[in-house]
Amino acid sequence: MQTPTRDEWLAKARTLSEALPYMRRYAGSTFVIKYGGHAMGDASLAELFARDIVLLKQVGINPVVVHGGGPQIGQMLERLKIKSSFIDGLRVTDKETVEVVEMVLAGSINKQIVAAINSAGGRAVGLSGKDSNLITARRLERVQRDPDSNIEKVLDLGFVGEPYKVNPQILHALAQSDIIPVIAPVGFDVNGDTYNINADTAAGAVAAAVKAARFFLLTDVAGVLDKDKTLIEKMSLEDAHRAIADGTASGGMIPKIETCIGAVEQGVDAAVILDGRVPHALLLEIFTEGGAGTLIGKA
Repeated sequence: MQTPTRDEWLAKARTLSEALPYMRRYAGSTFVIKYGGHAMGDASLAELFARDIVLLKQVGINPVVVHGGGPQIGQMLERLKIKSSFIDGLRVTDKETVEVVEMVLAGSINKQIVAAINSAGGRAVGLSGKDSNLITARRLERVQRDPDSNIEKVLDLGFVGEPYKVNPQILHALAQSDIIPVIAPVGFDVNGDTYNINADTAAGAVAAAVKAARFFLLTDVAGVLDKDKTLIEKMSLEDAHRAIADGTASGGMIPKIETCIGAVEQGVDAAVILDGRVPHALLLEIFTEGGAGTLIGKA
């Protein structure tokens, strides 16, 4: 490996110096980061992500990681020869399937992320929505309209849930320590049944419950693009609603924007949709003037 030149070292020192005002601004704040997509599946990006999370904790920010794991769940179901189907992009989850979901999310994936953060010098602990009553869920209801009869019917998605109540007590306690929580989006209802919760939705609910200074959604796109496919760097809530209404946002970006809107309306200072495929995307967004994604705030 080539030794950096003096100019390159000076550039790095200048970058660190420019980051100081942002470090001071966010010291003591809580950031909730939804981690998933390509960033989680690429080993080198996963290592960089773990290092960035440790750095945030080191400079006085309290990161809370909420992760997904759809592809890994699909692979495990295939290995176990359990058939799986989707309705409107949501995995139909019966009793047998939800056991696999919990095993993969709260087990192997969660512990891989915890181990990566610990290897990078942090102190991470794995949680699921079941721990300390963190996420109480309720069955997610979806309605589908028959195009011929125009009659609506309720879809049965099985044990697919949505956050009903988030108890942030354990997260507040961990924020006072050097421990970094890593949360699997598995919840339970008042009857004790286990539910698979969309990771974006779970992360948004957690961010709202802890009144996070920032809520980050790591995706596989640059952020919200305008109709000319140019990145929109900043949006108000009104802009975000308009982007959905006029078709600027489409497909999978719509629920992500809706999740960000909901989090901000419930007390999060701002939400950011950014490209997890970019190395150190979190640090670029947090510690530089230009940012790296689309920030959605009240104004």
